Amino acid sequence: GIVANMNRPEGNLTGVTTLNHKLVAKRVELVHEVVLGTRSIALLVNPTSPELARTAIEDAQAAAGRLSLELHVLNASAEADFDGVFLKLVQLHVGGLVIGTDAFFTSRLEKLASLALRHRVPAVYHFREFAAAGGLISYGGSIADAFRETGVYTGRILKGEKPANLPVQQVTKVDLCVNLKTARALGVNVPNTLIARAGEVI
Repeated sequence: GIVANMNRPEGNLTGVTTLNHKLVAKRVELVHEVVLGTRSIALLVNPTSPELARTAIEDAQAAAGRLSLELHVLNASAEADFDGVFLKLVQLHVGGLVIGTDAFFTSRLEKLASLALRHRVPAVYHFREFAAAGGLISYGGSIADAFRETGVYTGRILKGEKPANLPVQQVTKVDLCVNLKTARALGVNVPNTLIARAGEVI
């Protein structure tokens, strides 16, 4: 609802988006692939972003159903919620955690990566910065590519083009990053087939 449609945004707003919110199901599959034998995983969403949370839950439920996984949905909308979330994850004995796409989680990705490692919860998020900060896996659109395209659009607008005439760009490149140091610390054996697919291995 922010723009009329992707090709003709109308109004005074355009921009760049990534595929991240559409890749939740794939992240569920990655957790299943890495944590062999797990029957239970969790999804973390921010309830103050109801549309993103709803989409993530629906996609994760569909993927979990296909893989015969039990899915637990947990909520966090403030950093103070994180300790309770990770204590709940340990109590539930989940095999892994998928962190929903949300700007709040992105702004706290180092904290989330640290807590996942401390509580020995294999976790996947969408930006490579999560894996670089100690998270196990990241899988999502390239933030560098998104920023690059945003810079191009900024230049075009500053030269006089109207935002209404610039279609919303979608970054289609998807990066898979695996942190093997974290995998060793968690006692997770990342399959060679997954390592071979990764664009970056830490």
